[in-house]
Amino acid sequence: MFEPMIDADSRPYWDGIARGELLLQHCLSCARTIFYPRALCPLCFSTELEWRTASGSGTVYSYTVMRKAFGRFATDPPTVLALVDLDEGVRMMTHLVGLDPSDARIGARVEVTVKSVEEDLSLPCFTPVP
Repeated sequence: MFEPMIDADSRPYWDGIARGELLLQHCLSCARTIFYPRALCPLCFSTELEWRTASGSGTVYSYTVMRKAFGRFATDPPTVLALVDLDEGVRMMTHLVGLDPSDARIGARVEVTVKSVEEDLSLPCFTPVP
């Protein structure tokens, strides 16, 4: 996993994650929900954006099982890297945790959980909905 770049546009997102809250930007001009954090809406180019708390629920769109650890945030393999479609209509890349990799399924319902990876950095991950 690459180190997150925390800048003025993404700072509220990372501050929310640190509090255990998943925040998404919402465009006040065209009503689009936006992920990843940015300075303007990618649809209408408006800068009228606000942060809203996401439901934290979604569906696994796709996944892969990584059997080799690498990088600064490597965990013991195997790990599950997934694309999750959030209920708010955006897709994010994340890790699935709290399951055996052989139990990962496309279409599975998941919910966000925050995983501390360093003293000053937490990442949003997803766990299966029971």
